[in-house]
Amino acid sequence: MKSSRIKLTLTVIFFALFTSFKISAEDGSRLWLRADTVITPSEVIYRDTGDETLLLAVEELRRYWKGHAVRLVISDARDIRALTSEGFLIEGDSRSGVTITSSTEAGLLYGTHHLLRLQVTGETGGSITVKESPKYALRILNHWDNQDDSVERGYAGSSIWQWQSEQDSTVIALYRNYARANASIGLNGTVLNNVNASPLILSAPILKKVKTIADVLRPYHIKVYLSVNFDSPAALGGLPSSDPLSKDVRQWWKGKVKELYTVIPDFGGFLVKANSEGLPGPQDFGRTHADGANMLAEALAPFGGIVMWRAFVYNPSDEDRAKQAVLEFLPLDGQFSPNVLIQVKNGPVDFQPREPFSPLFGLMKETPLMPELQITQEYLGQSNHLVYLATMWKEFFESDTYVKGEGSSVAEITDGSLVPQKLTGIAGVANTGMDVNWCGHHFAQANWYAFGRLAWNHSLTAEEVADEWIKQTFSNEPDFVAQVSTLMLESRETAVRYMMPLGLHHIFAWEHHYGPEPWTDIPGARTDWMPSYYHRADAEGIGFDRSISGGAVEQYATPLCEKWKDLATCPEKFLLWFHHVPWDYRTKSGKILWDELCYHYDEGVQEVREYQRTWDKMEPYVDAERFRHVQAKLKIQSHDAVWWKDACLLYFQTFSRRIIPYEIERPIYDLDELIENSRPKTVKP
Repeated sequence: MKSSRIKLTLTVIFFALFTSFKISAEDGSRLWLRADTVITPSEVIYRDTGDETLLLAVEELRRYWKGHAVRLVISDARDIRALTSEGFLIEGDSRSGVTITSSTEAGLLYGTHHLLRLQVTGETGGSITVKESPKYALRILNHWDNQDDSVERGYAGSSIWQWQSEQDSTVIALYRNYARANASIGLNGTVLNNVNASPLILSAPILKKVKTIADVLRPYHIKVYLSVNFDSPAALGGLPSSDPLSKDVRQWWKGKVKELYTVIPDFGGFLVKANSEGLPGPQDFGRTHADGANMLAEALAPFGGIVMWRAFVYNPSDEDRAKQAVLEFLPLDGQFSPNVLIQVKNGPVDFQPREPFSPLFGLMKETPLMPELQITQEYLGQSNHLVYLATMWKEFFESDTYVKGEGSSVAEITDGSLVPQKLTGIAGVANTGMDVNWCGHHFAQANWYAFGRLAWNHSLTAEEVADEWIKQTFSNEPDFVAQVSTLMLESRETAVRYMMPLGLHHIFAWEHHYGPEPWTDIPGARTDWMPSYYHRADAEGIGFDRSISGGAVEQYATPLCEKWKDLATCPEKFLLWFHHVPWDYRTKSGKILWDELCYHYDEGVQEVREYQRTWDKMEPYVDAERFRHVQAKLKIQSHDAVWWKDACLLYFQTFSRRIIPYEIERPIYDLDELIENSRPKTVKP
């Protein structure tokens, strides 16, 4: 009886979601899940256990699979045991039937979505044999959502959790849409709230809402996690302090964790930002990051929970910000509890358009490290610029750390291939919101999609992922796929060119991180919040010299350290990251540095204009609503690229005292006006 009720409920849900999408079919709300339902449902053969995850897989196949019967099999055969619990085997063909086998219902759900993806992308015409397991065990979205429904670094509307609203049928349907999208790309965890966490996230009224979200996400094999404020025992529990070595504090956390698991039996654990950007942490009490993380780990361990402790910290010293994570965390290697992962941003500074990989990857050999990528485009044009991030992430994954000799990629260091680990995971800062297309820009959906696919399998190429997404989201037409794929694959490099080429970084507007402000010096602000701290332009040259003795370059292994330390062998993409370079330095193209900089900026502008021309030619392939939306966004991006070019070149010209080459498009802005209009009206503490 229970099984029948579950089936009926799921069928009603799918029907409701499907019919609601039909009302406005081309607004982007369906993301990449745009397959048409079949008129005659395919036969799905399975053993009915009443498991909700299994029944979700069955309904997906009945609605969208166009081939012959599909058999779903739970098995513990040897070849299946060789996979992880989420892995799957697909065998057969669309004409005679397909079998999806896994050791768990979750694996069957992932296998189902993989089969449907192959169908949409045109890869089910012949025999099918697919055998996959995820590269990372934990594949988690980090939502920087606040309880007032705002989203920090969110560019697509208010929080999808709708904390301030009743969790009625409309909100529950939203949660299900979100969960289905994540399951389709293999994500299995969600941190619901901002890393700048309020202690109130652990209060009873909010935990009641968290329970509702967890209940909706559970059938899709998605665990819920929470960011917690380290000072919660004092701020929420009324204790005199939050010292992690205090018996009372430890007991408070144990009690709160027990309460959590009573409400949410499969709760995932905590994400913690501590002693960073003014947030409280163990160092406030003379303790270490390990002391703080291990206290929480002790409370979570009996329930199978984990701690994700962020390495994004500001050491209270004058050391280069790029060095600080290593200085704080490397001495603690091996001191963390087994259920602690250190969550490390891909680069050593802060989600810049281009950074070298964080040297923590490889240096910490006794502690699981969890890469943190940013899907929301905080420093890459936010919801206005078309920037496909899979190329950036592939550059990161494939970076060779050399810590175990040549071939020690970041991916293999973190996924357990080279250094066996009990815990592996990867996190992505989410870009979702209440905008009807979820992400503010239709092409920003590709980054959510790409994160999930690469978290599952980082061996996929950026081109493979782009082609999958294009075919599922827009069209299978070869001409459309080829041209739009090329545009996407080039877009990140284009953004680097018109924003911060040759290793320049962090020269954004301080308050909002959107536009250029290389001139900004903020009275009363931290030195390392100022763009001049990073570009260091003067009459001699430009760039941050990290090649000096004791500089950040020395945190990297041989031969990277030696290669990057030498101006002659440093890759030009990192030139100004590691070196302060004379304006007349001769680059590999034969141009002096000043001219090379000018050409990079101008090339970025021209490439965005070419994207506009390419997209205009795509009108026959795209519905009018989404075509016009992307066209309007590209117009903004083209304007912004010129803004970046002019602002940076006009400002740096005041130091170089050189003319902009004749071939470069003339600036249309006036530097004095740009500076005056950008002056901050207030200073944050």
